Amino acid sequence: MGSALKRCCRFCCCCCFDDDDEEEKEPLITHDTLDYFDREAKKRRDQETNLWSEPGDPSHSERDDDRVLYNLLQTRAKTRTGSTGYRRLSVDIEAMRDTRREVRDKWVAVLENLGFMAEAESLMTVTTNASYDRMRNAPMARDLLNTLHSETSIFNTGEAPPERYLFTLDRLIYLDVADDFVAKAKRFYPRRDDDDEENEGGLGINLPLLLARVQANMNGAGDDDDEEDGMTD
Repeated sequence: MGSALKRCCRFCCCCCFDDDDEEEKEPLITHDTLDYFDREAKKRRDQETNLWSEPGDPSHSERDDDRVLYNLLQTRAKTRTGSTGYRRLSVDIEAMRDTRREVRDKWVAVLENLGFMAEAESLMTVTTNASYDRMRNAPMARDLLNTLHSETSIFNTGEAPPERYLFTLDRLIYLDVADDFVAKAKRFYPRRDDDDEENEGGLGINLPLLLARVQANMNGAGDDDDEEDGMTD
């Protein structure tokens, strides 16, 4: 009787240990979940790097400036790394990114001056999931965006202002500080009479010229490589 009881206890204990081992072997996070997190992280990095003017447009084709940057990126991805064409494309890409970062830095400076030292980055963050339907005050946000575009120099070009800033303004309206933001922007970045000249000679981007370069690189990427190879022979 005693030996039978011992065998029973040993069997029960082994069953319990086996179940625990099986549970421990099961992954806590599935591959599908990891893939989802990876895709979302890539989207965030893409937004932070390129600061798309129309963040809700996955094709990046609705606006001229987004379409130019996207085509430059696509063309560079198909160009041999280190070639003359690759380096030229990289220069154009960084020029567009620098222009966008400068605008963003201006917005952050105004927000921090308003006291949003810790919250500025969160207020400026716009993801691909941003939806106009979720905005609380879309018409007012658009009016303020147009005011900033026409009455300040917070944007670097005469092109239509980037749509991504509508979401920041909508948040500021909700916080009841949007008018204060516009007032500060007018004081920090007043509209200048020579804005058009600065757009041509400063960080403003010549979209038609960049489009022509993209087309040239698409049609003659191999020519650049051949030319470079000939120079090194």
